[in-house]
Amino acid sequence: MDKAIPEIGKMKIEALEKKMLEHDQVECPVIHRFGPGTYIREVHIPAGSIAIGHHQNFEHTNVMLSGCVIMLNEDGSTTEFKAPMVFVGRPGRKVGYIKEDMVWLNVYPNVENEQNIETLEAKYLTKSDNFKLSDASRNALLLGNISIDQRDFQQALVDIGVPAQLVRNQSENKDDMMELPFGGYRFKIANSPIEGRGIFAMGDIVPGEIIGPARIGQKRTALGRYTNHGAQPNAKFIATKTGDINLVATKKIFGCRGGFDGDEVLVDYREAFRLNLELAKAGKCQV
Repeated sequence: MDKAIPEIGKMKIEALEKKMLEHDQVECPVIHRFGPGTYIREVHIPAGSIAIGHHQNFEHTNVMLSGCVIMLNEDGSTTEFKAPMVFVGRPGRKVGYIKEDMVWLNVYPNVENEQNIETLEAKYLTKSDNFKLSDASRNALLLGNISIDQRDFQQALVDIGVPAQLVRNQSENKDDMMELPFGGYRFKIANSPIEGRGIFAMGDIVPGEIIGPARIGQKRTALGRYTNHGAQPNAKFIATKTGDINLVATKKIFGCRGGFDGDEVLVDYREAFRLNLELAKAGKCQV
């Protein structure tokens, strides 16, 4: 094969990606699954979509659970993949036309049992400059509503009588932290325009759905540590019969569109504080 072909193919993919990013993006939920020594990135893509994957940095196992896709090869030819199938994917980017609703798994080794999605993505994926610029533009458009959440956060601290520094100290405290149990999760931790780090949906979440455990016993998970306050919350903390706490959606939370993070998950800190006081009085937690 001519050595220039992969480079030409790369240029064509970047040109196509730039054009596609000018349009509305389709819903494509991403579920992050963790097992002993394993990280699985599960992506759902609807029929009729053209999908351009991030650059894969290493060979890894691919599992196509359902669907049919026509893949564009570097030399301009095409190959049809139809589920079910398992194969080892090479480093590089994939471009495909989705003929039937598809569920695709990227299976990566994760001997450290790392759960920080940004750390895992930085290791296994390289996101293009086009994607990064588009993501930055999307985030800039969200900044207009952020001041409302920040003002209400300050008012919430006044209402519950807690100084901001105490809240920050608790957020930064890692002594009571624990990893999430092995399983599948439709959220990630990322930089929040509201404050520090936040929880962002990677798949649509319906009202009443448990997003994940926020506290187990006396230990907080990432959901208990990083969920930010919002003037119009879309979730709340709910205690279980055993005194553990789950983060539960109260409104529809929109997830990943075209590979971009979805809505930030927000709670009302006033309600969270009252819940902790109730559990503390019942001897089921420490405030």
